[in-house]
Amino acid sequence: MPSDKSLRLGVNVDHVATIRNARGGTHPDPVRAARLAAAAGADGITAHLREDRRHIVDADIERLMAEIELPLNFEMAATEEMLAIALRHRPHAACIVPEKREERTTEGGLDAAGGHNRLRPLVGSLADAGIRVSLFIEADPKQLEAAVALQAPVVELHTGAYCDACLEGDGAAAGRELARLTDAASLGAALGLEVHAGHGLTYDTVTPIAALPAVRELNIGHFLVGEAVFVGLEAAILQMRTLMDAARAETLEA
Repeated sequence: MPSDKSLRLGVNVDHVATIRNARGGTHPDPVRAARLAAAAGADGITAHLREDRRHIVDADIERLMAEIELPLNFEMAATEEMLAIALRHRPHAACIVPEKREERTTEGGLDAAGGHNRLRPLVGSLADAGIRVSLFIEADPKQLEAAVALQAPVVELHTGAYCDACLEGDGAAAGRELARLTDAASLGAALGLEVHAGHGLTYDTVTPIAALPAVRELNIGHFLVGEAVFVGLEAAILQMRTLMDAARAETLEA
C-alpha cells in the first residue's frame, strides 16, 4: 500500500492522438499508449477532450474507460457539453482546465476565484456523480482558497512558468517560480487539498517538483510522447518514474 507521502505519476496520452490525427486513421493509438504506460509504472492516465477535438476524440474516452484498468483523469473545460460527457462516462477524476480555441496548449491556470458562481454548480454535479474534482490553477493563494470554497478536493498546480524559465536558462526566474510552487503546495496541503502538479515537466525539471513533500501526483504527457520517438514510451516513462522516485526518496530521508 503506498504511503501517504508517495508520489503518483499520471501519463497524459493527448499527443499520441495528435500524431494520429495529423494523418488520420487509427495509428498511433492512444489507448495502446495507455496500456504501455500502465506496464511502465504509471498510476493513472490523463486525457483532455477539447472542444475542437484536436487530439483526443470521444471514441478515445469511451475506449479508455472500457479497456484501461488505471484510473482516468478526464481534463475538461467548464462547459455544459463537457459536463454531460463526464457524467455519462464517470471517470475517476475530472480536472477542470481553462481552454482557448487559439492556444496550442493550456496557457495558464483556471480563474477559480473569479469564476466561482459559474464553477460551483459544475463542481457540485461532478461530485454528486462520484467524480473526484480537480482544478488546474496557478500557484496563487487566492486560487487555492477559491478551490476550498468551491469544495474541490484536488488542485493541480500549473508548472509551466517554472519549466519555461528553466528552458530559457533564467535561473533567477526559475528560482522564483519554484519558490512560488513550493509555498502554494504547502498552503494547499494545509488547507486540506490534495496537491498535484504538471505542465511542461521534463527530465531536467521534474526533480525539484517531485521533491516537494506536499505534492502527491505529477501529470506529464507531451515530453514523454516526444521522448518516446527516440527511446520508446515505456523507456521514457521508466526514466521519468526513476527520477521522480529518487527525488521523493531524498525528501523522505531528509
